[in-house]
Amino acid sequence: MTELVIVAIDFGTAYSGYAFSLTPSGAEIDPFLKRWGKELGLDTPKTPTCILFNEDKEFLKFGYEAKTIYIKMRSEEAKKKYFFENFKMTLYGKKLSKDVLLKAANGKSMKALKVFTEALRYMRKDAIKTINTNTEGRKFIPSDLTWVLTVPAIWDSSAEQFMREAAAQAGIITEGTQEKLIIALEPEAASVWCKKLPADGFITQNNDGRSLSQGTQFMVVDCGGGTIDITVHKVLDGGALEELHKPSGNNLGGQTVDRKFKEFLREIFSHGVWDEYERNFPSEVQRIMNDFMFLKQVDDDVQVVCPYNLGKLAEKRQEIEKLFETVRGASWDGGSIIISKNTLRSFFTESLKGITDSLREILKKDLHIEYILLVGGYAESQILRQHVIHQFGDQCKVLCPFRPQEVILKGAVQFGRTPAVVASRKSAFTYGVSVCEKFDELKHREDKKFTADGEEFCSDIFMTLLEEGENVGWNEVRRLNFNSVSAGQTGMEIKFYHTHNKNPMYTDEDGVKEVGSLDFRMPSICSKIHEVKLEIKFGSSKIRVSGTGLLRHVNKSVKMEFMTKA
Repeated sequence: MTELVIVAIDFGTAYSGYAFSLTPSGAEIDPFLKRWGKELGLDTPKTPTCILFNEDKEFLKFGYEAKTIYIKMRSEEAKKKYFFENFKMTLYGKKLSKDVLLKAANGKSMKALKVFTEALRYMRKDAIKTINTNTEGRKFIPSDLTWVLTVPAIWDSSAEQFMREAAAQAGIITEGTQEKLIIALEPEAASVWCKKLPADGFITQNNDGRSLSQGTQFMVVDCGGGTIDITVHKVLDGGALEELHKPSGNNLGGQTVDRKFKEFLREIFSHGVWDEYERNFPSEVQRIMNDFMFLKQVDDDVQVVCPYNLGKLAEKRQEIEKLFETVRGASWDGGSIIISKNTLRSFFTESLKGITDSLREILKKDLHIEYILLVGGYAESQILRQHVIHQFGDQCKVLCPFRPQEVILKGAVQFGRTPAVVASRKSAFTYGVSVCEKFDELKHREDKKFTADGEEFCSDIFMTLLEEGENVGWNEVRRLNFNSVSAGQTGMEIKFYHTHNKNPMYTDEDGVKEVGSLDFRMPSICSKIHEVKLEIKFGSSKIRVSGTGLLRHVNKSVKMEFMTKA
């Protein structure tokens, strides 16, 4: 059997990791997950998404090593370095270019593309090193492997393109090997793996003992650090998945809880104490937040050790015990801050409301969803799981797989082997091309009128190729023929657009964006109408367009451009 090596990188907001499979084609996949943190006495499937650069913006460390070094740094040294954490959310809901900037923990800035590139370069090098230590006699290079990079399903196309660019600059793919990179949507990857799990593969108590069999409709709620990502699938005959609802969600993931916790500390250490502490001891703040990542998984009173420097700053203003007299839900206990269970729960309120609202919106649709699957690192939280069961347990079976943080990585490896397992998707946009029609004064704008070969035409008409929400099969190909407006035309440019607008009439309407074009030159001496045959592949995570000028048999392809120009 042919050996196919697949490496999946789950680049998360809070944690990142990779898994790979050396399994021969056709054999059952059992992904190998890299374990992290041994130098700290830990054994985790992911490492913190932290990266450290020196004062010259040169890469130093990633993950636990970056966080550990930064936490131990003296204040003056920390101010010189560039430390980034939880930076993935920079790509959410923004118009991206290659020059967008990221702010480091100390307020200094660096190009986001460099930060993402160096993080992926580290993951690429570490993955190759790990694979080569697990194989005998053969040393792999990146082009030998199929790479799968996971992204949130609710990300804009520009963010996906940004990640492709970072992967290319990181050496994961090179010119001619672009097809070796597969973009997998995080909840889709989770769906692929959860579909394989037996009934006893889930920890949540209201399971009915059945696995996800043919005909089952289920919702995957990927609870990440930054985003809550939701997809709805149906299991088809043979085990493939059909997407029933276009990806949705919000940006109220686990970081929202972290932010509320930090706001609470600011309330306790008021009158500028916390702000001064953040400014002068950024690495110590990182240590507190790192401890809280584990504390928020429980549903009980929690204890936060107060660092010496924070206590010292507070004592300059007043006795530290008095700071707690006006704050409800917290108390001081000999160097530790005790946060009550109810106060801890209050940190989750905004995030849980966002999750509830998103799920209710989908469950109102004409669907027959039987299961809600909670995956991702944030799903480790007892408070989150109990809330979803309380809100929706009477409508659906709410399940959470064992080790929910690992599900996306394992599913991404499986997806890399059989990307056609997601048999169809709902289009996130309406796609179209610019065409001309014979002018109709009752229908068309006067300013769009032009004359060719004695006839009046209307320009910039949006001709829909695919509607938002429309079903698209895996690697589905659509073919169209386009003719020039007049004989003797010396050029023919086909422009492609996308929009969330339902029925755009013209390509220059608000919300319609040009994303690519094909330009064909024609022989000026020819008196024939020119024809171009267009082939569009929509079904994969990457749209591919190619065109053939039939008169000269010229073949061209277009790279869709979703990022803005710098």
